[in-house]
Amino acid sequence: MSKILILANHYNTLRIFRRELIKKLAALGNEVIISVPPAEQEEIDRLESYGSKVILTDMERRGMNPLKDISLLNRYKKLIRDVNPDLVVTYTIKPNIYGSMACKSCKIPHYCNVTGLGSAFMADGGFMRKLVSVMYKVSMNKAEKIFFENVGNRDTLVNEGIVRKEQTVVMAGAGVNLDEFAFCDYPEDDGAVHFLNVGRIMREKGMDELFYAIRKLKSEHPNTTFDFIGWYEDDYKQTVEKMQSENLIRFHGFQNDVTPFIKKANCIVHPSYHEGMSNTLLESCSMGRPIITSNIHGCLEAVDDGKNGFLCKVKDGEDLYLKMKKFYDLSYEQKKAMGEYARKFVSEHFDKNDVVDKTIKELGL
Repeated sequence: MSKILILANHYNTLRIFRRELIKKLAALGNEVIISVPPAEQEEIDRLESYGSKVILTDMERRGMNPLKDISLLNRYKKLIRDVNPDLVVTYTIKPNIYGSMACKSCKIPHYCNVTGLGSAFMADGGFMRKLVSVMYKVSMNKAEKIFFENVGNRDTLVNEGIVRKEQTVVMAGAGVNLDEFAFCDYPEDDGAVHFLNVGRIMREKGMDELFYAIRKLKSEHPNTTFDFIGWYEDDYKQTVEKMQSENLIRFHGFQNDVTPFIKKANCIVHPSYHEGMSNTLLESCSMGRPIITSNIHGCLEAVDDGKNGFLCKVKDGEDLYLKMKKFYDLSYEQKKAMGEYARKFVSEHFDKNDVVDKTIKELGL
């Protein structure tokens, strides 16, 4: 069996999306060591309950500070020398970059996970895009495999010469746990249509377009409701408060368990600008709810357009409104059938167990 070191920038990355993988790696007899930044003891205990050992590693999760990032590289080198793993698996941008550099220095096989390209790749020709591109190319050129959550992200890095296609593996995102997000009967028809958004209220999640669509649809159909789960960026504080005061939306803040809200919803709306693979969409479909989302990689993979939901043009509030209106105009039975098909679709294409098994196979374990 193998000694596996996993590097991530936050315990939640692993707890929420990689729990099943860690458990199976341990169950197969592998020694699993996890490195994350300092966290509450309760969270450390939870990660270790999956069969792993946790080692805390200080890091600045966001931003680029050369001195701090060099320190992170040195900490990763020391960690790898101390642990002496058979292989290293990295998640998110800083572990991908500096973890890969450390592995190259220590001559340890490593596997990277690109879970999304992020805002750095949104601005064509921007300094941050160029910088991240160079750092990815320099750091990950010796990776055994680089996992991507959608074809679009993979093709972007391949076409720009950042990674080699033969290094890459495209996964069905992190998959969805079909038992945890079990199918729920469609809400009874109460004469209203209930829309739900789960995630961060920020520009890159399509909030400007969604708020536009909500105002327009609500003015035409007062019997619609719009619930929001998650936190908002400071830029949206006044907008959220104003829309609440006008009874346009209901804001519930961050919730540890989103399933009660998904159960009550008729449709989940997620007009994001970029994603690795939207877990919100997969979880909602798994519970039998139709979705409306952007026609971008990381979202469109979750949609069989017209069968389990609708695709809208990215950054287009009017088209988003039209797709929400189109859903509103469906009969109750049509909405319900969409939800049933949504569960079938993700069961066939995004089962967490299949993703875990494929990952383990690609790791050569």
